[in-house]
Amino acid sequence: MDKMLARLEAMSKRYDEINDLLMNTSFSDSREYAKLSKEQSNLQAPVDAYHQLTAVMEEIKGNEELLHDSDLREMAEMELAELKEKEQQLIDHLEVLLIPKDPNDECNAIFEIRGAAGGDEGNIFAGDLYRMYTRYAENHGWKVELYDAEESEAGGFAQISFLVKGKDVYREMKFESGAHRVQRIPKTESAGRIHTSTATVLVLPDVEDPDIQIDPADLIIETHRASGAGGQHINKTDSAVRITHIPTGISVNCQDGRSQIQNREQAMRIITARVLDEYQRKADAEKGAERRSKIGTGDRSEKIRTYNYPQNRVTDHRIGFTVQQLDRVMEGKLDDIIAALLDADQKAKIAGEQG
Repeated sequence: MDKMLARLEAMSKRYDEINDLLMNTSFSDSREYAKLSKEQSNLQAPVDAYHQLTAVMEEIKGNEELLHDSDLREMAEMELAELKEKEQQLIDHLEVLLIPKDPNDECNAIFEIRGAAGGDEGNIFAGDLYRMYTRYAENHGWKVELYDAEESEAGGFAQISFLVKGKDVYREMKFESGAHRVQRIPKTESAGRIHTSTATVLVLPDVEDPDIQIDPADLIIETHRASGAGGQHINKTDSAVRITHIPTGISVNCQDGRSQIQNREQAMRIITARVLDEYQRKADAEKGAERRSKIGTGDRSEKIRTYNYPQNRVTDHRIGFTVQQLDRVMEGKLDDIIAALLDADQKAKIAGEQG
């Protein structure tokens, strides 16, 4: 408790310091002003709760002194019970507010979905997942921009990449990275046997101002003609763009933009996100740190969820969460699963802070 109060007191002093700077300083750099304003905004909620807590603690202290007065003891005891309940509620609230925030939570998110095990059925399921995420985005008023798609002859996609833009998109979607497993009877299965197939999902933050800058000399940029059903300029112009990052070997292709310039911009956004993610993965591995969250590593190979069609069941294996509403989930009704993941992550972080 003392440690928490000391931390909150320091945050309160910093809040006042920023307030003085914003009111009394003439900023020539608008980015510095925006940075300070954002820091102050992030401090607002915990500082307000801290002031409420200190006021309640003062009231508790005053009522405890009244316990020695026989005429006022009964009233003081009643008020103390209420005040201590309020104190605990504020402490619980502050524990949540003091959880370290992921600086990327406010970012848009770049998705990459690939059909994996199961051949055609894996590709078809990749298409189902793409539809699920786009429906979820629509339900939340988010915008989806398609970057690249390699359609499968049997349906779905061998791979598809796209950007989801909106408020706190990465915060809600970052736990979707991993292997998604589907159990169902494929349309091509004449004997009615249930098959198991997988598709992989990678979700990366679309960081506007990354700490690590990619050296242009490390990039190979090529243009080519768009191909497949996803390309808008097939056999007309060299509008598609492929960028390869030489040190990591990561390669990105974009062909669904309206021009070569747009495809190049999109490819740069993806290659930047992919390279930053790879560097972070290596740094975490060297430190032996858990990556992104206590819920899971975020690696594409980690099996995170099973979609069982015969039982209309979806199970997230990381938190042992199951819903018998697969039909609704595939229509983009992911809210219960996302909420459960965010809650589990929050509880794990509180436990880690306290431990």
